[in-house]
Amino acid sequence: MMAAFWALLRRDMALALRSGGGAGLGVVFFLSVVTIVPFAVGPDMVLLARIGPAILWIGALLASLIGLERLFAADVEDGSLDALAHSSLPLELVAAAKGLAHWIATGLPLVVAAPVLALMLNLEPAAIGAVVLTLLVGTPAVTSLGLIGAAFAGAFRRGGLLIAVLVLPLAIPVLIFAVSATSAAVTGPVPFGTPFRILMGLTLFALVLGPVAAAAALRAARG
Repeated sequence: MMAAFWALLRRDMALALRSGGGAGLGVVFFLSVVTIVPFAVGPDMVLLARIGPAILWIGALLASLIGLERLFAADVEDGSLDALAHSSLPLELVAAAKGLAHWIATGLPLVVAAPVLALMLNLEPAAIGAVVLTLLVGTPAVTSLGLIGAAFAGAFRRGGLLIAVLVLPLAIPVLIFAVSATSAAVTGPVPFGTPFRILMGLTLFALVLGPVAAAAALRAARG
């Protein structure tokens, strides 16, 4: 079973990088958001430093959704999903493998790019470290929740707008506690650990909920 899981993971990573919807496109979108917002806000460096963590997280949240609409749709169209459904690998692990591949191809590069982009927003080293840590912990939650929208979009032949409608409301708590943890690391008075632990709890919950709900949606569509 684990051999099938790793084989599916390698396959989906190769497809994500080959299709152009992986690391490059996500980082470019992330850069675009971080570059555009300072033009709208103005040259107030103090203000940019204060809202910088929120800007980075909003950009990473939206960039994490790139490519999700095709995560299951391609397998539905070419019949691969039927083969996967009859394999020894449960649909929950199929969804988990696809989510992990998407996070490695799209989410992880955002974490790596965040420190460089944070310099454009005049963030202090403590804030940069907190942003990177919250992104590392929080972006898997966004991807796992995105599996639910991706499963509905692929199974019921709907576009990427359905993913945004389903996933963004679910991801709001992740965004709130990630930005709260970063703000706490810089200004206080709440300790960094309090919102960060809640963020970790949300991520663990999403890692379980996402693949299970995605598999249920796929079974409902096939049935």
